[in-house]
Amino acid sequence: MAKPWATLGVDLHVEPTGPGLRRGLTDALREAVRSGRLAPGTRLPSSRALAVDLGIARNTVADAYADLVAEGWLTARQGSGTRVAERVVVPPSGTPRAHRNSTRPTYDLRPGTPDLAAFPRAAWLKAARRALTAAPNEAFGYGDPRGRVELRTALAGYLARARGVRTDPDRILVVSGFRHGLRILGTILRARGARAVAVESYGLTFHEQQLTAAGLRTSPLPFDDLGTNVAGLTDEGAVLLTPAHQFPMGLPLHRDRRAALVDWARRTGGLVLEDDYDGEFRYDRQPVGALQGLDPDHVAYLGTASKSLAPGLRLAWMVLPPGLVEAAADVKGGETCGVPDQLTLAEFLTSGAYDRHVRASRLRYRRRRDALVAALATRAPEVHVTGIAAGLHAVLRLPPGTEQTVIQAAAWQGLALHGLSYFRHPAAAADPTDALVVGYGTPPDHAWAGALEALCRVLP
Repeated sequence: MAKPWATLGVDLHVEPTGPGLRRGLTDALREAVRSGRLAPGTRLPSSRALAVDLGIARNTVADAYADLVAEGWLTARQGSGTRVAERVVVPPSGTPRAHRNSTRPTYDLRPGTPDLAAFPRAAWLKAARRALTAAPNEAFGYGDPRGRVELRTALAGYLARARGVRTDPDRILVVSGFRHGLRILGTILRARGARAVAVESYGLTFHEQQLTAAGLRTSPLPFDDLGTNVAGLTDEGAVLLTPAHQFPMGLPLHRDRRAALVDWARRTGGLVLEDDYDGEFRYDRQPVGALQGLDPDHVAYLGTASKSLAPGLRLAWMVLPPGLVEAAADVKGGETCGVPDQLTLAEFLTSGAYDRHVRASRLRYRRRRDALVAALATRAPEVHVTGIAAGLHAVLRLPPGTEQTVIQAAAWQGLALHGLSYFRHPAAAADPTDALVVGYGTPPDHAWAGALEALCRVLP
């Protein structure tokens, strides 16, 4: 019995043109190979399958294949089918020439990325298998814009237990990264009449970019030994902070300022945007609970799996005050995160695998931090290390006037670094401090010793 056409071979888009089917098909296939659209080694459909797809005689396809084999464009071997021959592909005229990236550093100590080689592939795969086996069929439809209920329920339990967040699943919105969440909140704030958002003097550039793109002005708050000084807050529509572990300075927000911040939000109706930046990683102090726990009605909590697992998952979450949930879901609309990964993270959380992974990562990163501190004490005693009680980075205080010199020397050594000035808000008060922000979580284990050695070589 003949097989239905839909089950035959592989798909191939080809449009025979010109006089005669055989010549037209031969020319079309030759051009597809010549232009590089069909890469060397690509397997083509069988002559029977392509003939059915095109509605032409099988012999016509077989003859076209034979012509191209004779010309050297294709190869045909018993048992392996017909494939595009290995040959140099000449790009069409006007195609930009690809250049090898000669600027890729040998070592990367820029903060913001965990050790990607440490992603728990085996445990994640097991969780995915369990989650997808148990998932109802409706899980793979369009679903709730807030995200899968399994993940929101798991997050509500985990955040309450580990971060002191007060919430329920209905107040959680799953988003595809911190930027996505900030963009949603910026849109809501602008629609509600806000014109400005207070931010920290030092922080990530994309925070300012996302808020500016929403039509909001950002105004920096001063910073001192107690963290960000919130005394100057007035009628801003919101304030964005990293209170548990300020990025990049590495200090938690002092308890008196946490209380003052909540008082400001209650008094003015302003919204506190809490970025719980790498809140899972702490070493020498008790964990600082989420600010959201002090006032869930005035704080929007944002968390992400980008530091604890990997940024490529594109999984983050917002815990919102009741009055913002519906508006945020409307702004998010149909932009959803991958259901399989949502279900897998839910299983990863509820099974305890996430806690085990975080604890193992915490130990590994602490060892790296200790090695960094020890190496600097021996090799660069003039450099003072701060901000190391938590997180995945350290601030290295340099002698005055040396920041840019060190960064240039590092570039010559193939070492990527960011100075503290890279994270300073353009409108922040002038600060003479010279420092490096070193992400010791970024390199894989096998490259850590080399990265540390390269760092020590360029320090004054």
